[in-house]
Amino acid sequence: MSNSKLEVNAAIQIQKPVSEVFEAIVDPEKMCNYFISESTGRMEEGENLIWKFPEFDDQAPVRIGKVETNKFISFYWIIDGEELITEIKLEAANENSTVVKISEKSMENNEAGIKWLKGNTEGWANFLACLKAYLEFGINLRKGGFDFLKKTP
Repeated sequence: MSNSKLEVNAAIQIQKPVSEVFEAIVDPEKMCNYFISESTGRMEEGENLIWKFPEFDDQAPVRIGKVETNKFISFYWIIDGEELITEIKLEAANENSTVVKISEKSMENNEAGIKWLKGNTEGWANFLACLKAYLEFGINLRKGGFDFLKKTP
């Protein structure tokens, strides 16, 4: 097995202008329509937030890194005891659309890292699909989609 680090990467094109996509990511009122159920604030550089998800009881502490309006957002969160960075890049594309690229870094290339790579690649692909559905069609794809994962007493 190689000693190289593992990194999650996902991308999608959304048929909305960069400014609208950026706001849907940094504004918790909008993000609640496709990703989280609650946030303690807006994604602004240097902020420490708590995210809650509709299907889990856990809370996710999130430390916002760099934010460049309509271009870039980075944040840190703890996954399996490791603080990882997630970077979201926004690129204007033709006909008022936006390419969204996400990378999350990094884990060791071992069994735990491979499990993380699989799960978080699925997770970020789902995030992007839900963001696209919300912005282009006003649909919350996430609603009820993960109820089967809820802890039952």
